[in-house]
Amino acid sequence: MVDNRQIIKPYGDAMDDGAVQLSFTLPLQAGPQAREAARRLVEKMGFSPVEVAHMADVGTGFSFFVVYGRTQHSIDMSTVTVTQLEVDTMSYYAVNDFIRDKLGRKINVVAACTGTDAHTVGIDAIMNMKGYNQEYGLERYPWINAWNLGSQVPNTTLVAEAIRKEADAILVSQVVTQRDVHLPNLTQLVELLEAEGIRQKVVLVAGGPRITHQLALELGYDAGFGPGTTPNQVATFIARELADRNRT
Repeated sequence: MVDNRQIIKPYGDAMDDGAVQLSFTLPLQAGPQAREAARRLVEKMGFSPVEVAHMADVGTGFSFFVVYGRTQHSIDMSTVTVTQLEVDTMSYYAVNDFIRDKLGRKINVVAACTGTDAHTVGIDAIMNMKGYNQEYGLERYPWINAWNLGSQVPNTTLVAEAIRKEADAILVSQVVTQRDVHLPNLTQLVELLEAEGIRQKVVLVAGGPRITHQLALELGYDAGFGPGTTPNQVATFIARELADRNRT
């Protein structure tokens, strides 16, 4: 059944019941007082009625809760707009043919997890030859020279390598985002590229679980990719962006 309604509420057991599940940890020892504190906290959030479905001791002085509540709030979908990256994604073979026909040379891509980030699962999925979700990584593309610098790479090192390898594109992965540490790190990279006078010469792409295309644009990047992105989506964007720049 297709529902074309514009005003929506969370769905639990029935349409428009507003049922929401929350989970959180409190700095309290598990017990009756902690359970009541959790219930009152969720009530203060505006949920009613509230039911504490689960409480667990997660260490001295800490307790974990799963709480159900109902909200009276709704959202008008006619007011919801999102900036999305629209790419007519090409296959592995089509990307290589496109680069050969439109650019006439191999393109250079340098990638890294920068700052303190040691989680390479995302950048490896895009760059490494084996790829992700049945799509070859960029190292497999015959018309792409791909260098994955790994994890915890300082932004200064990434910029230096991009200059040395005459990079057409730079990919940055940020998985560690506690306390929004990824924001100043991503900003610093843009500032370094601008200081070197090469920001506009490279296609600059950010990726990670908390990266959206809108956020990437706001930080000065050309594109942002979130979870589930496949290598050919990134390759397509880079190839088309470089071809567009060649035409202008």
